[in-house]
Amino acid sequence: MTILTQDQTKKICDRILSLTKADECEVSVGGGREGNIRFARNAVSTAGLADNVGISVQVAFGKKVGSASINEYDDKSLEKVVRRAEELARLAPDNPEFMPTSGKQEFKASQTFARSTADIDPEYRAQVAAYSIEACKKNKLVAAGFFTDGAGFQTVANSNGVFGHQERSHLDYTCTVRTEDGRGSGWVKRTGRDAGRFDAREAIEVAVEKAMRSVDAKALEPGRYTVILEPAATSDLLNYMFFGFDARSADEGRSFLSKKGGANRLGDKLFDEQVNIWADPWNPEVAVTPWDAGSLLPRERQDLIKNGKVASLNYSKYWAAKKGVRAVGRPGNIIMAGTDKSTAELIANTKKGVLVTRTWYIRMVDPQSVLLTGLTRDGTFYIENGKIKYPIKNFRFNESPVTLLNNIEEIGKPVDIGGEESSLGMLLPAMKVRDFNFTSLSDAV
Repeated sequence: MTILTQDQTKKICDRILSLTKADECEVSVGGGREGNIRFARNAVSTAGLADNVGISVQVAFGKKVGSASINEYDDKSLEKVVRRAEELARLAPDNPEFMPTSGKQEFKASQTFARSTADIDPEYRAQVAAYSIEACKKNKLVAAGFFTDGAGFQTVANSNGVFGHQERSHLDYTCTVRTEDGRGSGWVKRTGRDAGRFDAREAIEVAVEKAMRSVDAKALEPGRYTVILEPAATSDLLNYMFFGFDARSADEGRSFLSKKGGANRLGDKLFDEQVNIWADPWNPEVAVTPWDAGSLLPRERQDLIKNGKVASLNYSKYWAAKKGVRAVGRPGNIIMAGTDKSTAELIANTKKGVLVTRTWYIRMVDPQSVLLTGLTRDGTFYIENGKIKYPIKNFRFNESPVTLLNNIEEIGKPVDIGGEESSLGMLLPAMKVRDFNFTSLSDAV
């Protein structure tokens, strides 16, 4: 397994920085191993292991920038990648938004590595698949799923003395379970850093139960309903909204946080007072590297929404200089405050409503309001008098996460549904919201 130590990557970075003739240079070294197993129709279909190291070099001559990458790190290869980056930089036009590389700084380490995950072997992966398949065969169901795990490292350095090195690990498990006749479907997702907290048998039982309970779904009229969104469904919707927290897109009128005249909504109350959302690279459940790989700026604990108000926006180095504010590294995770209530407790407190366990095929309709359209999938249920009464057919919906966070009635317990390998690590709760807009029925199961 290729996980280079800090001393090894420091030597690589120092060698590259000594070779370049450019005005400035940034180096990224990353790699490790990625294992996986895939199963479908109650049988393993593929399994694999990839092991690699990659090096990226970016140099600048004035405002001319060039970059190159390579996956070898002997002296000859390191000189080759440096010269290629320099050659491309000399050919490039000036970048009108060029910003110098970051100055020297310290990075406070975060806990992104777990030995239990790094020790996963083919036998462990086979057992995950076996648990999934056996549980489905026992209940005359059909399983299709994918389990991946990885352990590796990331190193960054530049010609101003910046240096950071961190080991990382992750795992991700998804499984779709269907009845043999295709009338019922359930789904489950588990993700995290520490394999010691992952239980494949617990996970597959969730999907099995949903598949068996979703048979003989009834049609419910489209309209606005009180809805309980499980955390996976919550993340699918909210993820679109957080891209709008970029200050430049807000100032330039391209975001739901834009105002007329080039202003933005920083400080405005746009959400229910219960909504508190922040980023924290050191959160033990969804820890991420303490630097932004794009800018080499350190990440910070950063409130995004505080008691329903927009608390901060993300400023790139270029836009921060233009606006005269301090640039901060982009968040690597999103954490939403919740309660100790389980999804079952949210259901028990609901007189009439719909339980949505998963959303799918989501597309943006209007970026200015973050209006989304999508479908429910793999288990949608009608709730009456605090109990799941029967399965219902899936809906298409048109809804904005901004509106959703204004219509919160109750919030559940946050769970980890994404990590460093995702576009954005997330620790989000189930939520009960009113007036969720279902626009039409779907025949999909």
